[in-house]
Amino acid sequence: MKNFFVIICLFLTHVCFAQQMDYVDFKKVESLVVFNQFTVDSTLFNSYDIKFDILKPTDSIYLDALNMEFKHVALNGKAVKFKNDGKKLIVYSDFIGNQNYQLSFMFFTSPKKAMYFVGWENEGRNQIWTQGQGKYTSNWLPSIDDVNDKIEFDLKFVAPKGYRVLANGKLISKSDFSGNNLWEYDMDKPMASYLVAVVVGEYDGRSEISKSGIPLEYYYYPEDSLKFEPTYRYSKRMFDFLEEEIGFAYPWQNYKQVPVHDFLYAGMENTSLTIFSDAFVVDSIGFNDKNYVNVNAHELAHQWFGNLVTATSGENHWLQEGFATYYALLAERDIFGDDYYHFKLLESVLDLSQQDLSGNGTSLLNPKSSSLTFYQHGAWVLHALRTKVGDVVFKQAVKNYLEKHQFANVQTTDFIKEVERLHGRSLNAFVNLWIKKNGFPFEQAFELLKKQSTFINEYAMVDCETKSSKCAEYLKYYVSDEAKVKIISQVPELVTKDTFKHGLKVRQAIAQHLTKIPEALKADYESLLEDKSYITIEKALYNLWVNFPIDRATYLSKTRDVYGFSDKNVRVLWIALNLSTPYYETDKQKLFNELVSYTGEAHNADLRMNAFQYLNLMKSCNDECQSNLENAKSHHNWRLVKFAKELSEKMAATKQNKD
Repeated sequence: MKNFFVIICLFLTHVCFAQQMDYVDFKKVESLVVFNQFTVDSTLFNSYDIKFDILKPTDSIYLDALNMEFKHVALNGKAVKFKNDGKKLIVYSDFIGNQNYQLSFMFFTSPKKAMYFVGWENEGRNQIWTQGQGKYTSNWLPSIDDVNDKIEFDLKFVAPKGYRVLANGKLISKSDFSGNNLWEYDMDKPMASYLVAVVVGEYDGRSEISKSGIPLEYYYYPEDSLKFEPTYRYSKRMFDFLEEEIGFAYPWQNYKQVPVHDFLYAGMENTSLTIFSDAFVVDSIGFNDKNYVNVNAHELAHQWFGNLVTATSGENHWLQEGFATYYALLAERDIFGDDYYHFKLLESVLDLSQQDLSGNGTSLLNPKSSSLTFYQHGAWVLHALRTKVGDVVFKQAVKNYLEKHQFANVQTTDFIKEVERLHGRSLNAFVNLWIKKNGFPFEQAFELLKKQSTFINEYAMVDCETKSSKCAEYLKYYVSDEAKVKIISQVPELVTKDTFKHGLKVRQAIAQHLTKIPEALKADYESLLEDKSYITIEKALYNLWVNFPIDRATYLSKTRDVYGFSDKNVRVLWIALNLSTPYYETDKQKLFNELVSYTGEAHNADLRMNAFQYLNLMKSCNDECQSNLENAKSHHNWRLVKFAKELSEKMAATKQNKD
């Protein structure tokens, strides 16, 4: 019976919290965040004011606030009763309907997630950055975890001089504050709390103005000035394109983009401040293999789809990710052309059909669906819908949808009803097939693509799994580079000297798939080491080193100064091959120490994983390497943690088998 009453009390408390929006409308937060010290155990000393309206009489309100301490809690300037349960700050008073209030307090916190202190303790890149979606802003700033409650956040930050602070909104002042700098940002529109963000670090910046007059700000590490252009290539063009294509003016004061070290994801669309992984900071060669263009466009599209209009729940998550994926593809289509666009849609069809065949396909409205479903299936819904109703109806429906629900929350029916209204007929059959049905209608999608693109028809026609006599002819003349790549992946033995005369994609496919190099193709294969592609160089170097042992020193000398991406893919391979090449002239111990050093915390997660893998393959993970591997298990980056745990288990099993 006692447990029954506990359960009832917990249930009533949950209902009370869930219904808070019926009683209170939070309007505006003004907060000062002071970084006391830049360590992972740093305590933030902060002041906080929030204005709100009471819609109906109630005896309490709350803010989500995880593991915080509070002092000087006051309501309209007077001390007020409150409770801190470790998850929420609950304030008690006889709140009167149709009245506005102001709550103020001091709060102290040492956030364990959602705000990350990177590099301060290991001579790495000194940064602080946040990630609210999936982690909750309430870990470092009292706020509302519910995405349906939108608030205007005007934040101030105190940080040491020499560091730039970037946050949502417009920077309205920067001033001296007791030997530090005070940065003051202003927002003029409300947003969901998960979109609040701040970045602290050493950055240079450049800016330009969009066609519509929006300031576009791009930030980069001071030493990466030569990587600025390839990293941010096409940024303004995509901004101007999307604003025109969407038909609704960009809704925020400015748009800022900033790379950070060991970010959790590719990018995050915080309102007016996109944070992205510095793995996308590339030079002109890296751009050809792994560039920021798609992520750039995707996070920008979220400023409308996700930030301006926000899905009410996980069931409607595709309204954010599907729309952002679709509009990013449209932006890339404007740059790279129709064939690129249709080929990306085909890749999605193949990935989604594989997911279905493996038994993991779900409805687009299932909140537990995969990212592949929310992103790619969602984008396909919009492509198919636009084809069905036509450009005019589709574009007007999107514009009306945004105008009607701006700074509010939406469900799938809100968008579909608007399309139906303009289309003049029911879309029930479409919704049942493309949105509600478990799995992806890949047969209908593929047929649609074939009707729209001769390029896709050609690609589908070329299939050399059966080694048709036509395949050699295809490889010589008739088909696209994408089709040639497909042929090379299926029958690499058909590669001839003439095949090397094709473009970068085809040559890269040769390096990836032709691993047994005929003597007659040796000179042509060696030319791959000169390509403007770090992927090609990496693969070609390894394959040449394996196939022609007598020339190993030549290949190593030729690629001595090539490092590759930020994960140093070519350099790490070069060191491993050098260490395995007897009598090559370079200092082996110095190189080994360099490889081991890349496993340390000062380096990015991808580089560390590369170094760990090579050292394990060489059975040379020494004490320093193993210590770094153990430390990696508690890193904030989930991919590195997963990798470190799995590699540790593998190494332990290998050792046990030997014993």
